[in-house]
Amino acid sequence: MNVRDKLAHGRLADLRPMPSSILDDTPLRVVQRYLPTIPPVGSRPILLVPPLAAPAQAFDLRRGASLVEHLVAAGRPTYLVDYGPISIADTTLGLEFWIDDVLPHAIRAVAKDAGDEVALVGWCLGGLLSMLATAADPGLPVRSVTAIASPFDISAVPLVAPLRPLAAIAGSTVSNVVRLLNGVPAPVTRWAFRLSSVDQYVMRPITILSKLDDRDFLEQVEAVDNLMHNMYAYPGRVFGQLYHQMFRANDLAGGYLDLDGRRIELAGIEVPALLVGGTDDVIAPIAAVRRGADLLTGSPHVRFESAPGGHLGVLTGRRARTTTWTHLDTFLSSTAA
Repeated sequence: MNVRDKLAHGRLADLRPMPSSILDDTPLRVVQRYLPTIPPVGSRPILLVPPLAAPAQAFDLRRGASLVEHLVAAGRPTYLVDYGPISIADTTLGLEFWIDDVLPHAIRAVAKDAGDEVALVGWCLGGLLSMLATAADPGLPVRSVTAIASPFDISAVPLVAPLRPLAAIAGSTVSNVVRLLNGVPAPVTRWAFRLSSVDQYVMRPITILSKLDDRDFLEQVEAVDNLMHNMYAYPGRVFGQLYHQMFRANDLAGGYLDLDGRRIELAGIEVPALLVGGTDDVIAPIAAVRRGADLLTGSPHVRFESAPGGHLGVLTGRRARTTTWTHLDTFLSSTAA
């Protein structure tokens, strides 16, 4: 039946985005307000923060496996900031643009619209950007920060740790090449993401054949393929900053990042924080995520949880519904007062 439906309709997954309206629309910063399906339950407004290069649709992957759908169905006011694709004209922008401009404006827009402090929920680099923006400006109307699959300690990432000595030898060569290319092209970003789970891609044809009767699995594969097809390019200057300060120097593992002539310290975060790491994540393994709990010394409450899944799966995989999302629900409810 699944094969028949696939042939008849071209796809199995329901990829319709959850209904939303535009709250704020500026270049590289579109804030969406998701339309409620039930009356609000009185929780804080939630702002979903994606990483760069990966589409914001990761939070709304498909019906039945959408964190947005889950939050809206629970009556939580839910918003999303979407940067969209990065053009050549934007490649000179650095991390400070997102930390000092994009996120603060989005946070204030959501707080004004909802009339309440905002709970930030970021995935991958989006979680780190959320942390850094909150630390950089303690006056932002932020109630809590959640980082899912966000690596604070690059030395704990087996995929890249062996390459760090080579990076020290290469010096600025890599970033110079990226600068000449005006960034990391989308196909390279897509390839790197798939490389992190190369074993799954090698076994993929056999796995799919063995699960032709599992519609939910086939829908998830379709949705992930659609996300991969829509990966964006990485801004050149941002890549240079990540390469030198996080990959080579691993500064964030020390609790800080030097940007634009100033030091941003994670100890400056004064709100509750939740960190979630995926047990099968090779991009942000458990140890790399857990390191953040040691750095948030100014937070009144730091909670670390692990959940099954890889880098995307821990956010919106089939098992995330009863693990990551449950951890998030519990945390959001505990910080709502």
